[in-house]
Amino acid sequence: MRQKISVVFCSSILLAFGFIALRVSSRYSSNVSFLQNLPELSLGTMRPTVSLDDTLNYEARQDVPTRTSWNAPIIWELMFDPDFYDKKHKEAKTTVALTVFAVGRYLDAYLDTFLTSAEKHFMVGLPVTFYVFTDQPEKVPNITLAPQRHVKVIKVERYSRWQDISMMRMKIISELIEKELRHNFTYVFCLDVDQEFKERFGSEALGESVAVLHIYYYKLPKEQYTYDRNPKSKAYMEKGDYYYHAAVFGGSCDKVKALADYCYLNIMEDKLNSVEALWHDESHLNKYFWLNKPTKLLSPEYCWDPYIADMKNILVTRLLWAPKQYEKVRT
Repeated sequence: MRQKISVVFCSSILLAFGFIALRVSSRYSSNVSFLQNLPELSLGTMRPTVSLDDTLNYEARQDVPTRTSWNAPIIWELMFDPDFYDKKHKEAKTTVALTVFAVGRYLDAYLDTFLTSAEKHFMVGLPVTFYVFTDQPEKVPNITLAPQRHVKVIKVERYSRWQDISMMRMKIISELIEKELRHNFTYVFCLDVDQEFKERFGSEALGESVAVLHIYYYKLPKEQYTYDRNPKSKAYMEKGDYYYHAAVFGGSCDKVKALADYCYLNIMEDKLNSVEALWHDESHLNKYFWLNKPTKLLSPEYCWDPYIADMKNILVTRLLWAPKQYEKVRT
């Protein structure tokens, strides 16, 4: 059974940059559910987020920093009790949305592995809906899902430049949160598709505003962080706290929407001035987190490159970069 519907997402904060309509295409099979079949929560019954940071064992890891200067936790293996976290989030009826973009050849190269591994390791035991944004909805693989876990496929435009696909996701994420997620989910995580889950990526990662430390910079001095140094860009930074990876970010729906709106509006202002940030949406994300400190940081366990030989502080690799196929997928 296949159904196509047209949906216009709109957010007032984006009107200054024009009206863009998205065609939304949903596919139903034994493991794909329509949103209207999911629990509907009114604004008055939205469940609050759960904070368990006071139960973390910050002394369990003497070899790495476990707190930021603003007292946010940096999550490493051994700091948390996974069973306790899962129990409390189940009691709170926590629900999680995960967004992923698989446009062009990225779908064939990475999506099946991403979804299959996410179902095995991402927020296991909690209700999760995987939102797949793609220009080829008919090619999204069917995967076996546990109860209360769903896939929703949304058709989006394919841009000619991969950089534009990367940057425009912020607008689409913001619109999705406003239209659907904020009424149905406690948290949302946004991930790149060219990754594979290998171990638990669980409820300990949930928080109001969550960023992940970039594996190539977390041991380097700040002078070597690749912030955008162009004063003409809205992403321009002279200094920062950490260098964050845009391949993984999340939080409450309101916090993620605020991040996405900030990044999109500044990307569009740069475009009006014929400027493109050094690392595209990642540069703007780093600027946002400099001005709006994340409430939880995930260690590089949560986004690791298997080609890095130095694993001195890494006890578990939860999410791995997939082998890059840039010549193939970006052609």
